Amino acid sequence: MSYSVLSTDKVSTQGLAPLIEDDRFEVASVDDSASAEFGTVLATADALIVRSATKVGRELLARAPNLRVIGRAGVGIDNIDLMAATEAGVAVFNAPDGNTIAAAEMTVALMLTLTRHVAAADRSMRDGRWDRADFKGIELRGKMLGLIGAGRIGGEVAKRCRAFEMDVIVFDPYLDPDRAKELGLQLVDLETVIADSDVISCHVPLNDETRGLIDAAVMGRMKSHVRLINASRGGVINEADLAEALTDGTIAGAALDVYESEPLDVSSPLRTAPNLVMTPHLGASTVEAQVGVAVAVAKRVIEVLADGELSAAVNANELL
Repeated sequence: MSYSVLSTDKVSTQGLAPLIEDDRFEVASVDDSASAEFGTVLATADALIVRSATKVGRELLARAPNLRVIGRAGVGIDNIDLMAATEAGVAVFNAPDGNTIAAAEMTVALMLTLTRHVAAADRSMRDGRWDRADFKGIELRGKMLGLIGAGRIGGEVAKRCRAFEMDVIVFDPYLDPDRAKELGLQLVDLETVIADSDVISCHVPLNDETRGLIDAAVMGRMKSHVRLINASRGGVINEADLAEALTDGTIAGAALDVYESEPLDVSSPLRTAPNLVMTPHLGASTVEAQVGVAVAVAKRVIEVLADGELSAAVNANELL
């Protein structure tokens, strides 16, 4: 029996090797989910593999009557309507481990870029200037890092920042105290992270609890020299409030890799906010991570279509 698999969003071809090399599967890669070709393949697809760009909602699912499995080549599934997929009997998988190190390293890169003014100094040099006196930074050593969320990625960030001799506190109501002790983390409440940290880094999913979690009121309770990092999910930080806080000096700086709406709108106030480092959602954009997450979901697709194995699905409890 042959199965049709549709891959989009430039999922790593190397990572799809388990499917491509298996004669039971026909893999088509169509990176423009708005194209007619995508719709044609989708109509007969048994499996759909996406990254973050393609939004899988009811309308898309209605165009895929044969669909049995969706694989998200990445950690989050906020671009997939889980309820609609479950109602359609479609198993949903993600790859929670594949880009952990890439995202953790990206967070540290943003932290260093922000605290040592790397991006601004580079722009200055390219403009023909030598503004050495304008770019006095701070050391991470001895600073308090506050993590909002300490799952896989947050835990890896903590390990790396402890190597910089930072003190680390964390707010995570779901983190087991024994695991926190193993990581050398001090569990505290959210207000302590907000009030006591010199650097704050967000590592939470986007849901009803976290949407707009960091707003003007929260930033107003932070230290004026705090640096705020978000490489987790756009929407956790209120962007209009952040732009204002940076402009009026409520906080010293911020670095973002994720945004409420992607691509970031050209009229966003973030584009003119001072002391802000921005990157276009590069957290998982390493060769190793893209191969890793693609391999993980490819293997899950095989398990579902060839073996009927659903136990690892995000919505397994509702489907089984």
